[in-house]
Amino acid sequence: MRVLVVDIGGTNVKILVTGEQVPRKFPSGPALTPRQAVANIRMMAGDWQYDAVAIGYPGQVRNDRIVTEPHNLAPGWVRFDFKTAFGCPVRIINDAAMQALGSYRRGLLLFLGLGTGLGAALVVNNIVIPMELAHLSFKKGTYEDYIGVRAMRRLGRKRWQRYVEYFTARMVEAVHPDDIVLGGGNAKKLKQLPEGCRLGTNANAFVGGFRMWEDGVERPQPGTTQASRRSRGAA
Repeated sequence: MRVLVVDIGGTNVKILVTGEQVPRKFPSGPALTPRQAVANIRMMAGDWQYDAVAIGYPGQVRNDRIVTEPHNLAPGWVRFDFKTAFGCPVRIINDAAMQALGSYRRGLLLFLGLGTGLGAALVVNNIVIPMELAHLSFKKGTYEDYIGVRAMRRLGRKRWQRYVEYFTARMVEAVHPDDIVLGGGNAKKLKQLPEGCRLGTNANAFVGGFRMWEDGVERPQPGTTQASRRSRGAA
């Protein structure tokens, strides 16, 4: 099966298909609707052949359906029919969860995505557990207000890094992971990684997208609050 992986971010949408090595991308942002995104994706992938699509979405997902509108894109994503728009089977997962799945090696993984906003996920025994932490209250705002890309511009890199270190330490205390990955486009701007962390790469989002369609993927059960997947090849 040839899979088209779509990584939707607040700054860019990146795509890659099975067998290709170089991703393609186009800008996203607060004016991007799902209809525009699909049109751009189909145009950009026009010379690629694919049988299915895997989407990493920056928000809450349940049973391959988007259940909350994005904070950094235009509205209209919740009821959008991606299967009809692409004309093939589509699986959707939280974007941080997709990158976490691609980053997974062993044990309990804590993944924190430092991008336009803040993404977070756990992977344990190959099961992905997305976490919506960005908009939890913190100080005079939310964690995203102190760790997202706008926080870096407002606070400066040094203060921003201190908040990243603080948040990471609190998460480690809460879940006691075996492995910690800091991913997302801004992770590489850290001058020094917090103790016990390793640097992820956005390429792992594509690895996770391909793994979503591997044999042995465990489909989310009805009534779960967020999409969870098991991949036989994720270890």
